[in-house]
Amino acid sequence: MGGTRASFAAALANLPDYLGQHVLLSLSALLLGLAISLPLGIIAARSRVLRGPVLGFASMIQTIPSLALLALFYPVLLVLSVFAQSTFGAGFRALGFLPALLALTLYSMLPVLRNTVSAITGIDPAVIMAARAVGMTKRQTLFLVELPLAAPVIMAGIRTAAVWVIGTATLSTPVGQTSLGNYIFTGLQTENWIFVLFGCVAAALLTMVVDRLLALAEQSFSEHSFAKLIACLVGLALVVGASLAPMLASGRADVVVGVKNFSEQYILGSLIERHLSEAGFSTVRRDNLGSAVVFRALTANDVNVYIDYSGTIWTNEMKRTGNPGRKVMLREIRKWLKDNYGVADLGAVGFENAYAFAMRRDRAEALGIHTIADLAAHASQLKLGTDYEFPSRPEWRAVSKAYHFDFAVKRQYQPNFMYRAVETGDVDVISAFSSDGRIAQYDLVVLGDPKGALPPYDAIILVSPSQAHDEKLLKALEPLVGAIDLETMQKANLMVDRSTNKRTPRDAAIWLDRQISTGH
Repeated sequence: MGGTRASFAAALANLPDYLGQHVLLSLSALLLGLAISLPLGIIAARSRVLRGPVLGFASMIQTIPSLALLALFYPVLLVLSVFAQSTFGAGFRALGFLPALLALTLYSMLPVLRNTVSAITGIDPAVIMAARAVGMTKRQTLFLVELPLAAPVIMAGIRTAAVWVIGTATLSTPVGQTSLGNYIFTGLQTENWIFVLFGCVAAALLTMVVDRLLALAEQSFSEHSFAKLIACLVGLALVVGASLAPMLASGRADVVVGVKNFSEQYILGSLIERHLSEAGFSTVRRDNLGSAVVFRALTANDVNVYIDYSGTIWTNEMKRTGNPGRKVMLREIRKWLKDNYGVADLGAVGFENAYAFAMRRDRAEALGIHTIADLAAHASQLKLGTDYEFPSRPEWRAVSKAYHFDFAVKRQYQPNFMYRAVETGDVDVISAFSSDGRIAQYDLVVLGDPKGALPPYDAIILVSPSQAHDEKLLKALEPLVGAIDLETMQKANLMVDRSTNKRTPRDAAIWLDRQISTGH
């Protein structure tokens, strides 16, 4: 019960920021979508040549998975930002609000376009002829006759677009835009079902309120009721004002903290926020970012600080293979980051979160598997479970090449469900993380890597080029360097597992900070 209350309290504490960001994004996308689709719909209604391609393009956008469209805008905008910086001396943030805004704008267009075209082309030609007969111009006919008659149908399209946008906005979290989706993505990763439910209910309630208010506007056009239109506008103004006021009052953050999409990163992100806040910085989090996205965001100053892993930088970004040893790798990574991007590597936190293959102890002992080499001999009869990222990473290609194994079945999971899958026997072996407390909790055995195919993964603190020389910020983060050993990190990770103590990542970060301050 205590864990439930703590989760609910944490959800409420985040609501002003999450809701405000969600409303701002949804409102901006809807208004921009209307500014594009209403004129385009009128033009398409007038031209048979344009009508098909315009509606076809808008329909095609709906076939692209929402999350994919949101993600695709980031690399496009990043290239444009680099070009603008090199050409005009001023770039823009490619992560967060802008890619989410553009993707949601495209999603909002189809219902408005379709309803505008249908409403205008469906008007009785006799009405148009009568308007022309009394001397109205085409412009007057459009604004005084056609649009008033089409308004109820167009408004129905706007209602549909609003529902789509508010719902889809929850998927903007992985591209760095805070929204009510932060509850859902974070909750799924940590099995915090209070967060998941809270996010779903909050998004549903917001959608219902906006839909009912827009329904008043639709009725006002059908019934020619000015009072209902005023009620709609007042209601929308109250919703927007109440949602945005806390966010606007908080002002602009000094530092953007990047966080990847698993429990350990939520804890470390909260820990960084604590240290920066104590030093007088205001912070904002960008949660659930992929490895490539967060690194590109750091180099472009869209993210100012985050903790990455040496093996990830070595393989993904530096495109290196082989394992030269921890000291050599850390030294070369620091030099490469500084020389190529101006990124500051403050040093290793003290623990390693390495990719590793893990099995249930009883299953490994029954098959006589102690190393990845032993695993290769049995792989054709075994089922492998991985996170979403591992099969596309260079580490997977390197370890596959070194050991030449081919599993009978390969399945991908969110990290928390991956551990459950190996525990229940749905898979035989998983691509685990060495700092994860669930290895001990589920009595898993980590297989040795005799060929050294997997490099070290020391957690390292990275700071963006724009903040790399900020002495105050660097001093605030300095106590984290070399401060957390593997056992301590495993305990912190285990705290947020929902089957154990049911604590939040923030609780685990507070506990970690106490361990650091006491030298434990």
